[in-house]
Amino acid sequence: MRLKSLALAMAAVATLAPIASQAQSAEENPWMVRVRAVDILFQNGQSNGAYTGAGVQQNNVRAKNQIIPEFDVSYFFTKNIAAELVLTYPQRVNIYSNLTPGPTGTITALPPSLLLQYHFTELGALKPYVGAGVNYTIFGNRNNFSVGGSNNVLTVNQSSFGFVGQVGADYMLDKHWGMNVDLKYATMSTNVTGQNGLAPAGNIGKLTLNPWMPAVGVTYKF
Repeated sequence: MRLKSLALAMAAVATLAPIASQAQSAEENPWMVRVRAVDILFQNGQSNGAYTGAGVQQNNVRAKNQIIPEFDVSYFFTKNIAAELVLTYPQRVNIYSNLTPGPTGTITALPPSLLLQYHFTELGALKPYVGAGVNYTIFGNRNNFSVGGSNNVLTVNQSSFGFVGQVGADYMLDKHWGMNVDLKYATMSTNVTGQNGLAPAGNIGKLTLNPWMPAVGVTYKF
C-alpha cells in the first residue's frame, strides 16, 4: 500500500508534464539533474525494553551515520515550481545495540523521495528553493542480526513511509552548470523484532532514524 501511494504520487506528477511543458518558454528546457554527496546524520531514538535471556532491560538500538552518493532529477512546471525525484542505490546501514559488544547487524536501505519545490529566481545566479514531499524507504537484508547465538535472531520492518522537508540553493556558473547545497530532513523508522529465543512479544524496540541530510553537489540544467 505504501509503495502504491508513492507510485500514484509519481504518476500524478507525470500527468502534469504536458501541461507544464506549455508553460515553459520555447527556449527553456524544464529538466535539471544533480549529483550530490550526502552526509546522513541519523537522529537515533528508541525506548522499548529488550529481552536478553536474563530478563527485560532497557535497550539502545541505533544506526551509524554515513556519507552516500545521491542523484536527483527535477522537472520545472514553471520557472518557480518543480518536482524533484531523489534517488540512490541501496545503502548499507550498520545497526548497533547494547545486546552485543560490536555491530548487532547490517541492513540495506533504499530511500527514494519525491518533493514539490518552490524556486526563488529573482536573485540572479543564486537560486534558493524550499521543498516538501514523501519518503519511502525499502529495507533489505532485514534478517542479518544475531544476538547470543543462532536462537536469537532479529529482523526489521520491510519499509518505512514518511515526510521529507528540504531547503537548498543552486549557484549557476553559466546557463547549464552550477553548484548546489542542500539540506533535507526525513521521518524514517522501523520496528526491531525478535524470534525464537527472544521475548514472547518479540518487540526489541522501534529504531527511529529521522535523518538530517546535508549535501553538496553539482547541478546541470538542460
